[in-house]
Amino acid sequence: MNIAEWGPLLLCDRPQNTVPNSDNLLIARLPRNDRVRLLSASEHVEMPSGLVVARPGSAIDHVYFPESGLISMETVIDGDVRLEVGMVGHEGMWGANLAQGVAISSLHACVREAGVAWCVDSATFRSQLADSAALRGMLGRYSYVVSTQLALAMGCQHFHLLGARLARWMLMRHDRAHGDTFLVTQESLGQLLGVRRVSVTTEAGALQGGGLIAYSRGTVTVLDRKGLENAACSCYAMDRDIYRLFVSKTGPATVLT
Repeated sequence: MNIAEWGPLLLCDRPQNTVPNSDNLLIARLPRNDRVRLLSASEHVEMPSGLVVARPGSAIDHVYFPESGLISMETVIDGDVRLEVGMVGHEGMWGANLAQGVAISSLHACVREAGVAWCVDSATFRSQLADSAALRGMLGRYSYVVSTQLALAMGCQHFHLLGARLARWMLMRHDRAHGDTFLVTQESLGQLLGVRRVSVTTEAGALQGGGLIAYSRGTVTVLDRKGLENAACSCYAMDRDIYRLFVSKTGPATVLT
């Protein structure tokens, strides 16, 4: 199901002069006037699980600033296999390349966990960019973060062992969850990581056996965050450092939990 086929699902009708705050960390970092202007032009929408936000080669019709839930960024191999190369949660946005003048998606973007987001159509978003130097600056830095993390993901896929990659994925997902528990099936994990399900089963079992996570019927609970960080490859720390260095120039560095 693509949003272009049915449009955003509004959560509520907001009074004309009421502008709520946002739990999205990019929006929260904007100066008040810029934040008010952006939210006034946005709609608060539900992101149902399975919603296809964009396909490779398609126009970017809307941008999303999630407050909860998860958008998976996936590269498509041979028109069929999709490998996850990044995540977007409450720390970021989908569609940042519009800030660079690029209106076509190179990735498959899909909601992997339902949530809510602020949604802006592309024409309105371009107008917001034109009116806000702060928004342009923020998204210019964020676009750099995303492109760097995408490149890092490709190197991680090639050089690092599955167990360390899985621990990294668990940490990234934990960062974007509103608690220690989140949902994911082993079959989905295998697809996202580009490996067989049985391999995920083995490595997830090792993490569980080490007391780092609890896993049952598609529900993961992080039990030992520090231990999981020790088990992850170096790419996880690099991801966090890149985000903190470039996005948090306008505010405190404690961006991800």
